[in-house]
Amino acid sequence: MIKDLTEGKPESVLWRFSIPLFISVIFQQMYNISDSVIAGKFAGENALAAIGASFPITMIFMSIAVGSNVGCSVVISQLFGAKKLKDMKTAIFTTLISCVVLSVVLTVVGLWQTQSLMRLINTPNNIFLDGAIYLKIYIAGFIFIYLYNVCTGIFASLGDSKTPLYFLIGSSLANIMLAYLFVAKFHWGVAGTGWATFIAQGLACVLCAISLFHRVKAIKTDGKIVLFSVDMLKKVSWVAIPSILQQSFVSVGNIFVQVLINGFGSSVIAGYSAAIKMNTFAITSFATLANGLSSFTAQNIGAGKIDRVKRGFRAGITQSIIVAVPFVVAYVFFGSSMIKLFLNEDSAVALNIGVVFLEIILPFYFVILIKLMADGVLRGSGSMKLFMITTFSDLIIRVLLAFALVGPMGTNGIWLSWPIGWCIGAVLSYTFYRTGKWKRQIQLI
Repeated sequence: MIKDLTEGKPESVLWRFSIPLFISVIFQQMYNISDSVIAGKFAGENALAAIGASFPITMIFMSIAVGSNVGCSVVISQLFGAKKLKDMKTAIFTTLISCVVLSVVLTVVGLWQTQSLMRLINTPNNIFLDGAIYLKIYIAGFIFIYLYNVCTGIFASLGDSKTPLYFLIGSSLANIMLAYLFVAKFHWGVAGTGWATFIAQGLACVLCAISLFHRVKAIKTDGKIVLFSVDMLKKVSWVAIPSILQQSFVSVGNIFVQVLINGFGSSVIAGYSAAIKMNTFAITSFATLANGLSSFTAQNIGAGKIDRVKRGFRAGITQSIIVAVPFVVAYVFFGSSMIKLFLNEDSAVALNIGVVFLEIILPFYFVILIKLMADGVLRGSGSMKLFMITTFSDLIIRVLLAFALVGPMGTNGIWLSWPIGWCIGAVLSYTFYRTGKWKRQIQLI
């Protein structure tokens, strides 16, 4: 159902819009985590480490999908808020055509360079082949992941956060069942988790795309719709490219960090892999709420209702805190038990690594959520220069600190780089929001 986010009480509108987005994160992360749990339990610690070793590379591909999602949703939201429906349809079709072409190119390059990418991150020999197999299957299904994310971004820009959720729930449940079948029963190992994701994501993508086409077709407009516009592609790219770069640079930074971690052996990799999956669940939840705030911001800016954005920001902070508390409580009191879910044997090294990582970063969830919400406003307003400054400051400091602290402090030094980078990034993002710099750099479509 298409919903106008420019009408009604901002707090209530944002809550109703964001709740389905958050539920979608739960199911999306559920099947991401289930891959690692099933692999660790039924294929062993090395299988878990293999998936974990390839994680930073898969996240680069995912970063492109998520960045494109954000880019198109901001542009389409502004056009929808301004009631420029004909231009909005052109933006939708231009985005979809461009993403199909780009996803095909990236898939070909990724499959060609799989082993080179695994060597680049210093993957240990005992998990190299399994990691390469998982990565190849993931890349082969990248077009499904890419288009699904773009379709969900378009739905969100139209104020509909529920429709993609239905497809995601089905996809998540199918992925968990298939992963269990392929790994526990058929004994396909790491490849089983990859094929389960490939099939489940493919089905979700096709169904979501069909639904989107029907939804867009039902929107009444006068005159012939331009299916591809270079000018519209430039407008989408203005937001999408910085978002892709932001997501990709974070992933590239994680690759540098992964290289350090890989040097400590497969047990440390396994413990980190379990903990980073749990951390990603929390951070992705906050980021998804921030993406919802971006759509809210963009629609209201398109409608010329900038004052509603401030109320939306405050509501977004409240939402994030409410979401953060259960994560902190669960990880503090049950973190050890949760990490054990990923392991099929009692590995003291892996367990300790995971627990310490969580203990170091947990208090700072309440810092990173402020950064992400402020970034949501910056992105929704089209203030991409400010957005890039905050992102790269966080990333560069985090990577440099990881390399500087690993020598004297070991893995604990790597973990400490996260909260320090988050704090600096949060100060910058909130300052840009608070001083109103984003208002002076609003990019209207």
